[in-house]
Amino acid sequence: MNTSLLRWPRTLFVRLVLILSLGLALAHALSYVLIMSERREATVGLMLGYLEQDVASSVALLDRLPAAERAAWLPRLERRTYTFSLGAGDPGRAPDSAHSRRIAEAFMDAIGKQYKVTAYAAPGHPDRVQAHVILSDGTPLTIDMRPAGLPVSNWLPAVLLGQLALLAAFTWAGVRLVTRPLAQLADAADRLGPDLKAEPLPESGPQEVTRAARAFNAMQARIAGYMKERTQILAAISHDLQTPITRMRMRADMLDDGVQRDRMNRDLGEMEALVKDGVAYARTLHGTLESPCRIDADAMLESLVGDYQDAGRAVTLRGTAGASIATRPHALRRILGNLVDNGLKYAGKVEIGIEAPAAGELVILVRDFGPGIPGNELEKVFEPFYRLEASRNRDTGGTGLGLAIARQLATTLNGALTLSNHPEGGLEARLHIRDLT
Repeated sequence: MNTSLLRWPRTLFVRLVLILSLGLALAHALSYVLIMSERREATVGLMLGYLEQDVASSVALLDRLPAAERAAWLPRLERRTYTFSLGAGDPGRAPDSAHSRRIAEAFMDAIGKQYKVTAYAAPGHPDRVQAHVILSDGTPLTIDMRPAGLPVSNWLPAVLLGQLALLAAFTWAGVRLVTRPLAQLADAADRLGPDLKAEPLPESGPQEVTRAARAFNAMQARIAGYMKERTQILAAISHDLQTPITRMRMRADMLDDGVQRDRMNRDLGEMEALVKDGVAYARTLHGTLESPCRIDADAMLESLVGDYQDAGRAVTLRGTAGASIATRPHALRRILGNLVDNGLKYAGKVEIGIEAPAAGELVILVRDFGPGIPGNELEKVFEPFYRLEASRNRDTGGTGLGLAIARQLATTLNGALTLSNHPEGGLEARLHIRDLT
């Protein structure tokens, strides 16, 4: 795996901010370098032009002064970048940089026609040049040129930092403006629970954002309509089947053969249970109509376990939560009831465990002591009407909707329901729910 991809930020917002900020910063730096280079070139040109005029006048003045007065005039003629001295100067070499060659050429152009001049690159500075001049009376004169750096105003660094800050601020604002609709769309999809009652997205902003919000709202409305239609169809089927089932039950009671009568009543009971469970599964999406409230998790579980124990069922409780949680208690109780009933049906003994991994979270473990189920079937058993009798108990019935209803209700509790085979045997259901406040 490419490790560079692991270091790259995962969020689109940070990626765009980094790309635009780095691009603008590099463009800003390049512009600064080009402007400073052009300014330096222009300054050097002006300096060399001024140098030719000033040096020519200074050398001519020193040549006309009496030899005894020349030393007194040298400090008056020096400038920030060059000085005059009487003497042969320092030995040097031929100028080897572009700047030093331009300075040497400027000396030659300024005074080379009237005086004997030689220009050498002197040590101490990459562009330092000394011009050795022989005045009319044979006196040696040295002009020592030390180019100074381009002067920079004290306020320039602050201005550059301010410009970079403005670029970063506008980049952040622009990227946030672009990525906010995507974040809102993702949040709306996360809020779209089984009840399909999430608030619609505001259909405002740029055309592309408005179109996406309108399409999402329409999709949410269509899904809600389909789910409502499904519930109505199943409810109608359940209602319409009640009458023929009742008539068939009455006719079964009139049979003289007791064995056939019992078989028919058992079949009719299974048919009625199947219809009721189907309607119950369709209506689990209405579990979010129950308002969340804060409950004592330990008290609720102790009450649930106590009810089973009073009925003579082998259900035990292990551990405590030690905290309350905001949830939908009826939906939670139904999930646990389905899990416990499923475990009792297939194993005859169930243990409920409690964990509190973090504040506002609760994990409830429901373990039976049966044979478990194959690992490749752990997810399939959550599918509606999927039955796995061969791996559990061939004598048990059921419609295959208990776990499907439990998982669908778990989503209304902002949680998740998973199954796994316990290392010591049996099947363990793990219900992880979060605070709904």
